[in-house]
Amino acid sequence: MRILIVEDDRQTALFISKGLRQEGFAVDSASNGKDGLHLVLTESYDAAVIDIMLPEMDGLALIDEMRRKRSEVPVIVLSAKSSVDDRIKGLQAGGDDYLVKPFAFSN
Repeated sequence: MRILIVEDDRQTALFISKGLRQEGFAVDSASNGKDGLHLVLTESYDAAVIDIMLPEMDGLALIDEMRRKRSEVPVIVLSAKSSVDDRIKGLQAGGDDYLVKPFAFSN
């Protein structure tokens, strides 16, 4: 499986990529919303993990644009924002699930 990570925090992106690679996934990453949108619309991905607070295009706008362009790539919204309203916004934008930072991989 090939997964796209769109995360502007380098340490978080490396942590997620390392964990997914250890589980056998192929991983690409982008550090801003515009690059993430370009990748998801031009490459083939089985899933995407997208942060909400991104430079150049926020994650909600990225997901909304993906859905407007008919991309059906499943999206996990990743955010430090944990309120119910924030989760609803992420899912209404087209996210399939919502993961709150911080998080950990199981051993």
